[in-house]
Amino acid sequence: MIDNRINDGMIHEGMIHDGMIDRAGILGLIPHQGAMCLWDEVLAWDARTIHVRAHNHRDPAHPLRNGDRLRAIHLCEYGAQAMAVHGGLRARESGAVAKPGLLVALRGVELHVARIDDLPGALDCLAEVLIDSDSGWQYAFRISHGDALLAEGRAAVMLQAGDRA
Repeated sequence: MIDNRINDGMIHEGMIHDGMIDRAGILGLIPHQGAMCLWDEVLAWDARTIHVRAHNHRDPAHPLRNGDRLRAIHLCEYGAQAMAVHGGLRARESGAVAKPGLLVALRGVELHVARIDDLPGALDCLAEVLIDSDSGWQYAFRISHGDALLAEGRAAVMLQAGDRA
């Protein structure tokens, strides 16, 4: 599992792409569009790791909100989208476009809060590639709010059949 570099303040140490990519840049990388694009910015990334940030969890019109709440279980979708953004960046760096994928498994997910819509400030995610193959990816993710760990786990995505990006 990935370490606690978000909270240790060392998140960008060793990352080769230490410059922000805004929401418009993210929208050009992933199939999730409009309000379903959950990340607002990429703060840093390298071939194995990405650090993304979101500010939308307090929005009353959030597409994953149920009634007046955005439940912590939806942090799994945030983690999966961090994978998609990272895959898009890695593909773009090699001159390709990432293949769409299907989230097929979540493992070892631990939620440390019940809801996230009541949290002021940004959500941060650090995601790291654990397995990278022609047929799919597995990542570990940690999502934090300030110094508080909100969720962590692993997610697996099966890539669409065909040539790999």
